[in-house]
Amino acid sequence: MENSQEYIDTLSVIIPVYKSSNILGELITRLTKVLGHYTYEIILVNDGSPDNSWHTINELTRLYPNITGIDLMRNYGQHNALLCGIRNARYDVIVTLDDDLQHPPEEIPKLLTKLAEGYDVVYGTPVDDKHSFWRKRASQITKWALQGAMGAETARKVSAFRAFRTRLREAFVNYQSPFLSIDVLLTWGTTRFSSVRVSHAPRASGVSNYNFRKLVRHAFDMMTGFSTWPLQLASLIGFSFTLFGIIVFLYVIAVFFIRGGSVPGFPFLASIIAIFSGAQMFAIGIIGEYLARMHFRSMEKPTYTVREKTAAAKTPREEPELSDLNEPWAKLNK
Repeated sequence: MENSQEYIDTLSVIIPVYKSSNILGELITRLTKVLGHYTYEIILVNDGSPDNSWHTINELTRLYPNITGIDLMRNYGQHNALLCGIRNARYDVIVTLDDDLQHPPEEIPKLLTKLAEGYDVVYGTPVDDKHSFWRKRASQITKWALQGAMGAETARKVSAFRAFRTRLREAFVNYQSPFLSIDVLLTWGTTRFSSVRVSHAPRASGVSNYNFRKLVRHAFDMMTGFSTWPLQLASLIGFSFTLFGIIVFLYVIAVFFIRGGSVPGFPFLASIIAIFSGAQMFAIGIIGEYLARMHFRSMEKPTYTVREKTAAAKTPREEPELSDLNEPWAKLNK
């Protein structure tokens, strides 16, 4: 990669919001301190949150002129909410981070410095992951699946804390499936990925909405939605058991001609039938997953639906001084 540095001065920060009404204010305050030297916008996408998150977003858009709020009709998922924000971004570089303060806004300059070296996507890989044991194991499964879908070594360093060039969205501008992975979609537009080590803080409030089951399901969705690897695995298993069956058949024939009788043992026969039936059901299940995705796409099920969009009258270029921005939010929290 070339060593020449470019100057990044415009940013769109996208944050999917779910059950974080009580910590959004702190997140925005810290963001404004970090981004004070940039021309920027902050897009808060409310992903059908059942708490008062949308009310808080409305208050924030009233107090901060560079914030845009988008309210989705229901909970579509983190990646769907991110795609909505990406399509509404106005500036040259997009930064995405979670709403739980586990991704410190103070680490954003690290991502931008690396991006300025000529990369198209830079991930913030945590130095010390604060997740639970099972959450870490599920994340590893997800990254393994993501590596198969992306076909890139960088998949092992993937994080929701990322910076990338807005023009990459042109590679998936017409994408409409309800099943998606932003990281896979980014590979449709570039192969210039990198990562930097960043700090990772404990969750500021509540518990994670991603449990072990959801992460494993997300991994399976990526494998069947963006890769043919499961079909290839099903074909390999089918071929292997066919070869095994031929070997067993030849063994039975050989015993018949050598010993003059059949091979005794019902348990052996039942085991063979069970193994072959299981392999067939596995292959049928994999094919069924692909057919289900084709079915949903044929129904043109939307990736997301926007209920409402709100923003202050001013633009980021007319924003007040940083001290003026922090004061209203402090009053609101009193």
